[in-house]
Amino acid sequence: MSLGTVLRILAAFVVSGILAFILTPLAKRIAYKIGAIDVPKDDRRMHKKPIPRLGGLAVFFAFLVSVVLLVPMEKELQGILLGSVIIVILGVIDDSISLPAMVKFLVQIVAALVVVLHGTEIDVLSNVNVFSEQAYLSLGGWGIPVTVVWIVAITNAVNLIDGLDGLSVGVCTIASVSLLLIAAIVSEFNVAVIMAALAGACIGFLPYNMNPAKMFVGDTGATFLGFILATMSIQGMFKTYAILSFAVPFLILGLPIFDTAFAICRRLLNGQSPMHADRGHVHHRLIDMGFSQKQTVLILYLVSGIFGVAAVLLTSSGAVRALLFVVAVILAAIIALRIYLSISKHENEKKDNDEKS
Repeated sequence: MSLGTVLRILAAFVVSGILAFILTPLAKRIAYKIGAIDVPKDDRRMHKKPIPRLGGLAVFFAFLVSVVLLVPMEKELQGILLGSVIIVILGVIDDSISLPAMVKFLVQIVAALVVVLHGTEIDVLSNVNVFSEQAYLSLGGWGIPVTVVWIVAITNAVNLIDGLDGLSVGVCTIASVSLLLIAAIVSEFNVAVIMAALAGACIGFLPYNMNPAKMFVGDTGATFLGFILATMSIQGMFKTYAILSFAVPFLILGLPIFDTAFAICRRLLNGQSPMHADRGHVHHRLIDMGFSQKQTVLILYLVSGIFGVAAVLLTSSGAVRALLFVVAVILAAIIALRIYLSISKHENEKKDNDEKS
């Protein structure tokens, strides 16, 4: 990697970070003017007083300015930025008047199709069938629906973990840095610059979002972050390096993917709609176990970090890589098991106490 590329990556990080920090107070004033305020009206919300939730607007503009200044505007990137504009407009409206889930879902599909029509598409996947002689699977006509499903799913997955101060923005920072490192390893330097811009925007906003939060990123920011991570994981991983296509993006975005999959299964088993909001997400369960918000966020940062390290190691080469990858996966499994057992123990104790009373 040349010195010029390193300087571009650093510049993208610094520019977006400074802009996000400067623009957030302005976004806060706009939030109050248009009524984009999160009022704690149910037990899913952890805050006790109304908090403005348009911080994603500052994150978006900081990211956009940095990318436009430092990254060549190719057709695929134009589609990703145009799609993100649609997502942000949708988010601003939703943060102000709370749109129906189906409306949001349909607009997200449109944004994903804009990206696909500009050339960003999952063409091939590594074959998970170890008994097959075919190393890769060509998706052909299935590439478009698979890509749309991936983008919409990750967009909403990140939004679903946005339940505690600093959680979604911090997890997205870790994911962005992981993608940045992987993009640098596989010489996708424009992707690395874009991820640096996203990481910088997140870090610039975090001082306002850490517990106790003064500002929420809102649906505007959470869906935007998920959208960019989903599209850039395709642009940087799926299109050129098919061998990485199955494992790496799933590892990088492992936490929101797991939480969303678990939420959908839980709701279906309870006879509820998959879109039904509840208080059963991983962060809610950790809070119910007695962890504070800060402790819960740190635990989930650690889990996300382990997944990110595993993804980076999987992209590198050598025996040491393989060993470290196995260790990282084992650590993640141990942490997940400990959390699951603690949750089960807590729920059994609560059930016993309810029966006694």
